[in-house]
Amino acid sequence: MAVLAGIGVGVYVLADDGGSGGGSAGPAQQDRRDSGGRNDPFGDSGGGGGGESPAPDSPGSPERSEPPTIDSGSVADPVSGISLPIPDGWSGQQLSVGASVTSDDSYKCPGDASNTCTKGGAYSAPALVLGTKGDTAEEVAKADIEANAEESYGEKAYGGITSHEELASKAVTVAGQKGYLVRWKAVTEKGADGYVESLAFPSPADPERIVVVRFGVDTDQQQTVIDEITKGIEVSEAGGGNGQDV
Repeated sequence: MAVLAGIGVGVYVLADDGGSGGGSAGPAQQDRRDSGGRNDPFGDSGGGGGGESPAPDSPGSPERSEPPTIDSGSVADPVSGISLPIPDGWSGQQLSVGASVTSDDSYKCPGDASNTCTKGGAYSAPALVLGTKGDTAEEVAKADIEANAEESYGEKAYGGITSHEELASKAVTVAGQKGYLVRWKAVTEKGADGYVESLAFPSPADPERIVVVRFGVDTDQQQTVIDEITKGIEVSEAGGGNGQDV
């Protein structure tokens, strides 16, 4: 896997794995209009986000334009063969190896006021890209939740997580696939506490590959938005990022 850089998020390339290539999923809660802040899964600083300026994808390559923002409907993740619904007051973007939906309600990150955080978000990416280990959806979800929590509410943006409570750990059907979710309530050192969830299931586009959807939502929001997005994930072959399923 070669580490590259992108517009506002880090970009990875999947080594020859079934012919799929591309970049990282976007952050679940970092305001992706900023090149830093919380929940950038592939920032140079590791979990909790990255504040590095974007760099070219590779020597001599053209500049990567930021994908369009979608304000309603759904946003497709053609790599994993799914679409994520866009809740009211949120927006979505299709990314190189995934898709994201993010709350439009933003504020200065309490742990680093130079960056912007949002009230909630979710993004999809193959477990391989995230580096999450496991052979089953349950194994992947359980292995991913701690990294997800740190990414969403970690030290850089929120001063660190002081404790957590497991709210759910159960099997669930997503886009016709047998998956598994783990949800925590994370208590932070500074600012908002958060609900975080790691949802894992076989990709409809490639059942041998497990896709992860990472959620992070401030606790002053309703957990129901996580359930709404989970229930609204559908099989999709759309590749244009226009908010329409195929």
